[in-house]
Amino acid sequence: MLLTVILGLFSALLMLPFGNKIKTRWSVLLTFVPAIIFIYYLQYVPAVSTGTIYTQILPWVPSMDINFAFRLDGLSLLFALLISGIGTAIFLYAIKYLKGHPYFDRFFGYLCLFMAAMLGVVLSDNIFSLFIFWELTSISSFFLIGFNNDSDESRKSALRALTVTGMGGFFLLAGLTLLGNIAGTYQISDLVAARDLIIGHKLYPLILALICLGAFTKSAQFPFHFWLPGAMKAPTPVSAYLHSATMVKAGIYLLARFNPVLGQTELWSYTLMIVGGFTMIFAAFHALFRLDLKGILAYSTISALGVLTFLIGLGTKEAIIAVVVFILVHALYKATLFMVTGIIDHETGTRDISKLAGLRKIMPWVAVAGGLAALSSAGLPLTFGFIGKDLIYAATLEGGGTISVILTSLAVATNIALVAAGFMAGLKPFFGALPDSLKDTHRPYAALWIPPLILGALGLIAGILPGITGSYFSLQAADAVFGGNTDLHLALWHGVNTVLILSLATLGTGTLVYLANKPNPKKLKALERLNVISPQYFFDLIGQGLLKLSQGYTNVVHNGYLRSYHLKIILFAEALLAYKLWLSGPIQLDWSSLTALSIYEVAVVLILIGAVGIVLSTPYLLTAVVAMTVVGYCICLMFVFYSAPDLAMTQFTIDTLTTVLFVLVLYKLPPFLKLESSTRRYRDIAVAMSFGVILSLIALKVMNEPIDKSISQFYGENAYLLAKGKNVVNVILVDFRGIDTMFETVVLSIAAIGVYSLLKLRLKSSEKE
Repeated sequence: MLLTVILGLFSALLMLPFGNKIKTRWSVLLTFVPAIIFIYYLQYVPAVSTGTIYTQILPWVPSMDINFAFRLDGLSLLFALLISGIGTAIFLYAIKYLKGHPYFDRFFGYLCLFMAAMLGVVLSDNIFSLFIFWELTSISSFFLIGFNNDSDESRKSALRALTVTGMGGFFLLAGLTLLGNIAGTYQISDLVAARDLIIGHKLYPLILALICLGAFTKSAQFPFHFWLPGAMKAPTPVSAYLHSATMVKAGIYLLARFNPVLGQTELWSYTLMIVGGFTMIFAAFHALFRLDLKGILAYSTISALGVLTFLIGLGTKEAIIAVVVFILVHALYKATLFMVTGIIDHETGTRDISKLAGLRKIMPWVAVAGGLAALSSAGLPLTFGFIGKDLIYAATLEGGGTISVILTSLAVATNIALVAAGFMAGLKPFFGALPDSLKDTHRPYAALWIPPLILGALGLIAGILPGITGSYFSLQAADAVFGGNTDLHLALWHGVNTVLILSLATLGTGTLVYLANKPNPKKLKALERLNVISPQYFFDLIGQGLLKLSQGYTNVVHNGYLRSYHLKIILFAEALLAYKLWLSGPIQLDWSSLTALSIYEVAVVLILIGAVGIVLSTPYLLTAVVAMTVVGYCICLMFVFYSAPDLAMTQFTIDTLTTVLFVLVLYKLPPFLKLESSTRRYRDIAVAMSFGVILSLIALKVMNEPIDKSISQFYGENAYLLAKGKNVVNVILVDFRGIDTMFETVVLSIAAIGVYSLLKLRLKSSEKE
């Protein structure tokens, strides 16, 4: 399993050296990456369908119980097949769609990276590895959404998507960490055993809220839904892959995976049902007013994600079966509709449905693909969508009573709108009279219409053979989400019953809505007047406020003056240390234990004070440098007096080198110092003296504290035994504090690279100006 993730990452890296080759003759090889992964996971279908679960554990940080743990069960296999299978179709489609694009190789590098990240999410059985791949999907999708980086709208959409999903990732990490700490394990499959402990814990509501926020932001649930329509600025292959079958389903996968751990409680159920229920009806209503094909598909996608969230919240056996089936149903027809939309846009130059009609005469196979997807979306009998809608109604009707009537009514209203939206996207552009402006439209490449035609046909085949689809692809996935046996059995015909009547009524009413609905700019503009109360409006207001706040903070705190940084750091340290001293109470010191001052100590201190006075008062640069050196040498003598020759030698070396460096660069500096105003000088003197007083008080406080030698004894006893070093200080720096020293080395290396880059920088005359 790890190898499939590595294959995607490695393929992304190969775009760097071999990008130019990929742009020309070898682009077809890109399709083999997802195809190989799809075939690899397809071979697991027979075994997994009988209940077999495969695991793979590679230690990463064993001391913290962090491993690259992968688990292949029914749910992860379903998603792995969707990611790689639909990925194969998208790769083939995108090769022709982006043919000749200057950033062709860059696009497929991002796409391979995203595919690998999604595989990592659905296969991970460790909380932290799941989170790492989760964040990698956000980063890679940021590059894909903003792929057209010369467009302001694309850049804004990418930043908005990254901000919303990144914020959700922060909450998710907090929730997952709390969950692992309470359960005592970070292995996701082991959390089920600690379910009672987790649900009974006082932090359960907080954990649920944090994890739900992570899932809701990624799966575009209200009020975080607005980033998804904006993400339609991305190239159509991105929309077809990320926003129909993969990225937005990551949030659904998370909720489904943790349903056996956190589900079956009132808080879980009501949260998901309320958020999902409102999202699905809100987005379905909005889809009816859109003119842009991708806008219609974006809002219908949000609505479908709301349906899935709503069903997971419902949590019954029938609801979970409906979730698993609808995940597959939606992925097949929505990816098809997105690709059909891309073909229309690619060949006609427009996605405005008010300008599109009669295209079946020019692109008949595209019309067939769009028709199959639209009919599956509508739930026509013999399509897989028909079975999906039947299962949704069966779930909402279960139990009876008033609540069932309300839930079913909500589902029916949503599906009616989705039927109309599906027909608007999949049928309207192909029927009617062909406008004169479209008569010169070129026929699309076969590589463009074959992938959506295959996916559309699969929706029909799965509907005709639901038993095979259910037994091999849905049964074990449903069991994994439910946390028990669901006895899933899909059939095309269950007789004439309430569910069938509701499905046919939905299809008929949705068709009437489609025929009666005439989207136009006036309706859309009237709807957009409500944007002043939309979540995106408030999100943008918050963003503008944060921008102003950050600008003000930067101007005050990070103003670019080194002396200002030093002053603020010292003031903060003084406040913190003074507060700690105040909390610790008065200093109790036995003055008789202090040794008497010697004449040479007093002399050195007087010399030091005199040197400091010269630094503060002299107008000459060289004099200030020499006086600072005297201060350093006085400190060296202090170290010698108190038996610290190693520190004295270090201080002596540093001061000497610093003085030499200062003198070497003096010819590049002005010969005179510009003295600060008297007010600033008195301020700096007061700050420095306060700092010295506080450190003196701390030193006196420490002298009265009992000495704990356990740490020093440990280092002394184990320096040679564990690290084979006789110098304890060196061993501490290199071995016991090796990570700290490594990061210090990294910082110095980065600084050196920066300095070297500035030294080598050669600006043009125009750039200098």
